[in-house]
Amino acid sequence: MSDFKKLTGVHGSGSTHWVGDGFPVRNLFPSNGLNGEVSPFLMLDYAGPRMFEPAARPRGVGEHPHRGFETVTIAYQGSVAHRDSAGNSGVIGPGDVQWMTAASGVVHEEMHEAEFTKKGGIFEMVQLWVNLPAKEKMSKPRYQGIESAQIPVVELGEGSVARIIAGSWAEAQGAAQTVTPVELFDLRLKAGAKVEIPVPEGHNAAVVLLRGGVTFNGEKTVKGEAQIATFTTRGGQIAVEALEDTTLLVLGGEPINEPVASYGPFVMNTREQIMQAIEDFNAGRMGRLS
Repeated sequence: MSDFKKLTGVHGSGSTHWVGDGFPVRNLFPSNGLNGEVSPFLMLDYAGPRMFEPAARPRGVGEHPHRGFETVTIAYQGSVAHRDSAGNSGVIGPGDVQWMTAASGVVHEEMHEAEFTKKGGIFEMVQLWVNLPAKEKMSKPRYQGIESAQIPVVELGEGSVARIIAGSWAEAQGAAQTVTPVELFDLRLKAGAKVEIPVPEGHNAAVVLLRGGVTFNGEKTVKGEAQIATFTTRGGQIAVEALEDTTLLVLGGEPINEPVASYGPFVMNTREQIMQAIEDFNAGRMGRLS
């Protein structure tokens, strides 16, 4: 049995703001100072939960570019419609995941889906930015629309489950294809559940408490919502005990130990590459939405 990863810190959101007019988010990193500790992850926004009244037009984020990384959107409540300049489009609702590899560059929009806009309801989603290694930053863009039914479920006993979005847990292999080794687990734990979460030796690891209360490794108790616990790369698992019904999102991955240069929607390795990304977008080389 491998050693447990040691807890290195617990952090709340570093900023609260709106993304467009459809996503009221709490940013769990990097606004709170977390950077390399969570590589290959670059950013995590927790949108909602928030009640939206019925509206005549969709809210959201209009046409905007990305280059050099991936966006991963996990839907808990509500629904979002996506379309991009590579010709991809889709809708994700509760339990679904959208994994967009922007790579060399795409322009896309993310809007509340038409029926959700019309009826209103509670909106709750997480969006992650996942870095790409230098050799993959200018590769061809890719889009994965992953429906809830495609995501393997590991039964943890007495109603507790782990949904394996990426990576592996026991015999279950994640639904997403990833560029570098990544673990992304959606855990729904019942009060009293005890579980050992596998995150490989050498991988960074973090556990996001969306809501509820847990004790990590029998030592540290964390309660509430929108908090993130970080762990050492050494060790191959994290022990969690749920003190009440709890929703967790587990992030793990092989660190990308390369320089990071970022500017808004572009994440590259050098300032020169950022300037090129801006020039390419302005010249329409990342495409446009029709």
